[in-house]
Amino acid sequence: TSTAGVVDDILLIAQELLAIHNDSTALPTSCKEIKERQPLSPSGVYLLSNTSSTYNAYCNMEELCSSTGGWTRLAYLDMTDATQNCPSGFSLYQSGGVRACGKQIRQNGCISVQFPSHNISYSQVCGRVTGYTYGSIDALNSGQEFEGVSITRGSSRQKVWSFLAGNREVGSSSNSCPCNTGSSVSVPASIGNNYFCESGILYTSDPLWDGQGCGSDEAPCCNVPGIPWFHRNYGSNTTTDYIELRVCANFNDEDSPVSYYEIYVK
Repeated sequence: TSTAGVVDDILLIAQELLAIHNDSTALPTSCKEIKERQPLSPSGVYLLSNTSSTYNAYCNMEELCSSTGGWTRLAYLDMTDATQNCPSGFSLYQSGGVRACGKQIRQNGCISVQFPSHNISYSQVCGRVTGYTYGSIDALNSGQEFEGVSITRGSSRQKVWSFLAGNREVGSSSNSCPCNTGSSVSVPASIGNNYFCESGILYTSDPLWDGQGCGSDEAPCCNVPGIPWFHRNYGSNTTTDYIELRVCANFNDEDSPVSYYEIYVK
C-alpha cells in the first residue's frame, strides 16, 4: 500500500470517528430522544435544541397517559404558586385563597395563549386542566360552539380536547353537561368523545375537570377513563403544530378561569 493510500485510510477513519463524536454529543431535540438514548434518565429539566436555538424543557420520563416516558412539557401553570402570573392578556381572579386566570373584564368570546412545539414532531398529546365557573355558563347551550376551555393545535384550531363547564350538577337541562344521566344534549362532531364536563361555582372546594365532587346526575362525568388526564393519540400521523389553550364564554359576565394546566407532547 502506498503512503498516499495509508494517509487516505487514516483520514477516512478520522472522519468516521468525528461523525460518531458529533452524533453522540449533539443536543437532543425532544425528551423522547433523551429517553431513547438513555432509558434510565430521570424526570427533570433538560437542555433541548431546535432548528435555531436551545431551550430548557421539563421532561417526564415516567409513564403518562398509559404511555411510556419521554414526554416534553410545552405548557405549565400552577396558580397556587404565588410567584406565577397569568398568561399575557388574561385577567387574575382572586378570592378565598384561590387564584385563577380568565377573560378580561367585559370581554365576550374567547381569550387564548399559544405554546410553541419548538419543532418537535409529535403524535400524542397528554395533559390536564383545572378551572372554575363564573356566571351562568352553559356548556354546549350557548351562542358559540362551547363554553369552557379548549385545547387545540395549529392555525386551523383542530380540537385536541374540550373542557366543558355546565350550569348545574343535577338535572338534564340543555345547559348542563352532556354526560349527565338522562342528558339529551348533542355533542358537536368536532368535539366527539374527546371532552370532560363538570359544573360548579367559582371559588368553592369543587374545581372543575378533576374527576371529583360530581352531583348524582353528573356522576358519569366524573367516572370517565383517565380523568383528570386527557390523552390524544394520532398513531402514525405526526405534526409540529403549536398548542393553544382557549377560555371561552358567550357573554361578558361568564367565564371559566383556569388555575392549573400542564400539557405534554411525544
